[in-house]
Amino acid sequence: MNRCAAVAAALCLAAFALPADAQAPRKFTAQTLRGELVVTNPPEVLLNRQPARLAPGARIRGADNLLVLSGALVGRSAVVHYTYDTQGNLLDIWVLNEAERRMNPWPVSPQQAASWSFNPDTQTWSR
Repeated sequence: MNRCAAVAAALCLAAFALPADAQAPRKFTAQTLRGELVVTNPPEVLLNRQPARLAPGARIRGADNLLVLSGALVGRSAVVHYTYDTQGNLLDIWVLNEAERRMNPWPVSPQQAASWSFNPDTQTWSR
């Protein structure tokens, strides 16, 4: 019995020693756009100062890549990457960290994304 407890304790310690997924660079797709998000009254938001709506089941990830509830962002402005669902609602939202904000250029509209070229390996856009 003590042997099992020792093995379990060792596994727990090993898990804490591993790097967290939140520290890995995030990968975005060619459908991911950049904008400024302000949560007003969830699911209502302002995206680039225009009214928008969070999709049912929308996921918001903070700069540390952990899930964030929309209510925690009420009234705060954040630079984000986002995708839409098939109904035109915001589905996936990532609050950008400093390194991600420096990734320029990044499209802010579907028209820009359609006319630019995206390299998913380097996570860069070219015009």
